Amino acid sequence: MSNLPILIKYIIVFFVSMVPIIELRGAIPIAESLGLSIFIYYPIAIIGNLLPVPVIYLFARKVLEWGKDKKYTKRFFTWCLEKGENGGQKLKKTAGEKGLFWALLLFVGIPIPGTGAWTGTLAASFLDIDFKTTVKAVSLGVILAGIIMSCGSKLISTLGWLSLLVIILVILLIIFLSKYFRKNKK
Repeated sequence: MSNLPILIKYIIVFFVSMVPIIELRGAIPIAESLGLSIFIYYPIAIIGNLLPVPVIYLFARKVLEWGKDKKYTKRFFTWCLEKGENGGQKLKKTAGEKGLFWALLLFVGIPIPGTGAWTGTLAASFLDIDFKTTVKAVSLGVILAGIIMSCGSKLISTLGWLSLLVIILVILLIIFLSKYFRKNKK
């Protein structure tokens, strides 16, 4: 892929960032592996990841509702609706009404599997968060995820895979310590 024209490489980054589940979290490491400039690939990945947000917000829930009664889509669409509804209620219970903006921002912004702009926008539609608030929270979350992924990708490309192992160990240590202190606090 290194012999592809530069424009094609950026187009690949753009379209990969639009793909559900992969999104910007996959597009940025691809851009880094292609040797692209962070100053160009970062905004391209952000725009590509945010482009589907209005469509998801306005239509995804309606499509799922429509398809939950159809023969071939019933199981999957019903599962999606239940998962979205349960996840939304869990988020609402944890964050409260006032904290939903920040919870949504962090949900989208912390790049772990299943927590991107697509899922966050769908969850916001289940929670009946207004369009403007959803777009703001998801946009800021995508920017945060982009910063985290860009820093991580740069670190790995500069220092190698050992740095990835160190990052994972640090994250696991932080999770362990937060659970430990939360448990002892109770």
